[in-house]
Amino acid sequence: MSLRDKIRIMVVDDMSTSRGLITQALDAFGIRNVMTAENGKDALKAITVSPVHLVISDYNMPEMDGLQLLHHLRATPKTKGVGFILITGRAEQQIVDHGKKLGMNNYLKKPFEQAGLRNCIEAVVGRL
Repeated sequence: MSLRDKIRIMVVDDMSTSRGLITQALDAFGIRNVMTAENGKDALKAITVSPVHLVISDYNMPEMDGLQLLHHLRATPKTKGVGFILITGRAEQQIVDHGKKLGMNNYLKKPFEQAGLRNCIEAVVGRL
C-alpha cells in the first residue's frame, strides 16, 4: 500500500473555491482520505475526533487563522507531530518566519500549480 493510500489530510480554507482546488489536486494525486474545514476552530474539532497526518491550511481565515491553528496543533501532545503546510496569498517574510518558529513544515504561495502543491507535500511527507 502506497503513502497516497494511507495518508489522511485536512484541508482548511474559508473559501470553498480554494478548498475545492486543493481537494481536486489531492484527488488527482490519488489521495482519497481528505477532510475539509472552513476555519481553524472547525479543523481542530475534526482532528480531535479523526486524526490526520497532514494539515494544509490557508493563512487568512475568520475565527482562527492558519498560524493560530498551527500553534494549537503544536501545543497539543496528540497533534504536535502533524505535518503542516501553510498556503497563502500573502507569503510575506514576517508570516513565513513566524510560521517556521511555530513549527510549520512548508508553505506555498497562492495561486499555485498542481505540481507545486505536490512538491510541497512531498517535501513534508515523502514521495506520493
